Amino acid sequence: MAGPAAEPNSSRTALIAGVSCYLIWGFAPLVFQQMGAVGADPFEVMAHRAIWGVLWAGLLVVLAHQSGQVRAILADRRTMGWLALSTALIAINWTVFVLAVNTGRMLDASLGYYLNPLLSMAAGAWVFQERLDRFGIAAIGLASVGVVLQAFALGHLPWISLVLAFSFAAYGVIRKRVSADAQSGLFVECLLLAPLGVAWAVWLGLQGADHFIDSPASAFWLMAAGPITVLPLALFAWAARRMPLSTMGFLQFMAPSIAFVIGLIQGEHFSWLRGISFAFIWVGAMVYAAGALKRSRAARVLAPEPGLIDPPAERP
Repeated sequence: MAGPAAEPNSSRTALIAGVSCYLIWGFAPLVFQQMGAVGADPFEVMAHRAIWGVLWAGLLVVLAHQSGQVRAILADRRTMGWLALSTALIAINWTVFVLAVNTGRMLDASLGYYLNPLLSMAAGAWVFQERLDRFGIAAIGLASVGVVLQAFALGHLPWISLVLAFSFAAYGVIRKRVSADAQSGLFVECLLLAPLGVAWAVWLGLQGADHFIDSPASAFWLMAAGPITVLPLALFAWAARRMPLSTMGFLQFMAPSIAFVIGLIQGEHFSWLRGISFAFIWVGAMVYAAGALKRSRAARVLAPEPGLIDPPAERP
């Protein structure tokens, strides 16, 4: 009798973990804005994400008893080469994201992460020969129209949104090809970034431009770069293996929706044409979610345990 009772409890716990990770990702811009408020630019924030991120990621690796996996990754030159490339891509993504939220372009960041699952689906069809069904084709088409309208609304290509979406989609493709799980892979990526982060922080200190020692508040917010980077990923990786893919497909739109609302509350410009462009993106996202739900139901007929899935690549 314990088995059936334990399964709903596990499902609820997985749902709580999944919702929690996307809530953290959704409100993370407010934390990065506090780092900007104490004077840190995106490169200093990146330095502290690398420094404190490697400590938190290392702690999770130890707690999960994944030290052996990390040693295996470090000993594999091919895997390390791919992870070096994924590290460069995630560094670009993280830096541009912090730049966007700290320069009043939260709506651009939101658009980038609405586009991300649709672009990842297109990348899967191109790189891995995954079949696109009519839902996928329609979702990508609607998103493309939304991007074009966004360009007209802004008067230029939404480069922040496109860099965020393309860099993360490319990151996801690489991480799918590499035999490294989310936590150990993230630790190695932070490990590769850490020397650059330390070097940049030391250089800022020598120039008298380091904000970490300005005040306890500055130190607190910059140290928060570690948990805000690593903890939601740990929750995500845990939940994704215990939750149906369709549920994760719906949840992933929580974070850009929260960022969108924050951008509106903070007074970012939002014209009628920009509203129409977002409407196309939102409809595309709903079509994508409907397709994910249909695929999940089909998989449920073929497999008795649809919740045991391989998690997608981690978000920034």
